[in-house]
Amino acid sequence: MNELSGRIAVVTGGAAGLGRGVAERFVGAGARVVIADVDQVAGEGTAAALGDAVVFRRTDVAEPDQVRDLVQSTVDTFGGVDVMVNNAGVSGTMHARFLDEDFTDFSEVMSVNLLGVMAGTQQAARHMVERGGGSIINVTSIGGIAAGRSVISYRASKAGVIQMSKSVAIDLAEHGVRVNCIAPGNIPTGLLAGAMADGDADGRAAVIRSVMGVSRPLKREGAASDVAEAALYLAGDGSAYVTGVVLPVDGGTTAGTPFKSEDLIKLATAETVP
Repeated sequence: MNELSGRIAVVTGGAAGLGRGVAERFVGAGARVVIADVDQVAGEGTAAALGDAVVFRRTDVAEPDQVRDLVQSTVDTFGGVDVMVNNAGVSGTMHARFLDEDFTDFSEVMSVNLLGVMAGTQQAARHMVERGGGSIINVTSIGGIAAGRSVISYRASKAGVIQMSKSVAIDLAEHGVRVNCIAPGNIPTGLLAGAMADGDADGRAAVIRSVMGVSRPLKREGAASDVAEAALYLAGDGSAYVTGVVLPVDGGTTAGTPFKSEDLIKLATAETVP
């Protein structure tokens, strides 16, 4: 019950969604947590709801100087950083075709999803090296593992997180700093609806989720708590010999299709695909 007792963790994008789930689980495991987010109201509300072990720092991870200040303020307040969860991310706009992509949000997607993770990894690692070790957990996506026809800038940014994390894991291993990735998939958050360019965003997101459900081997839907449990494992002593890995938390989606041969035949011969 106290796997992280006495440890200090930072969770970016911690005001809501997956980040809030991770922060809540870490507090339950005995950690003190700094949650960072651009949403001050939600961040302060989450910190208040999770109790005295949590403080909030408004941070835009797309600005490396703010990430540096976040980590330094954590060190100044609590004495160090043992766990860094780089979770903050944005989706970018979903276009029907790559040929319709206008790249207007490319810089934002890359700055938040990739530069922000790189800055968080570097700033936390500098302190962890001095302390003799630590755990850095970078949240990527199954979109960074498996190719697809939509949100291509997002996929590119998340693939970059994976390659960067593996490379840094090699570089920091001699200092006892572990760097791993979690790749969530098919877990309801506001990110998917936020990717819809126009129209009924919630309704279209629901349709996409239903398709995801059909292609997911495990038939129950994932939750933020599933990602939080994976983060707890990678943060704690049970993963002391684990670094440079990408852990999908996706109900088996990246393992392969659950369709039976007869199901594929029916889809292939149907006039319309549901």
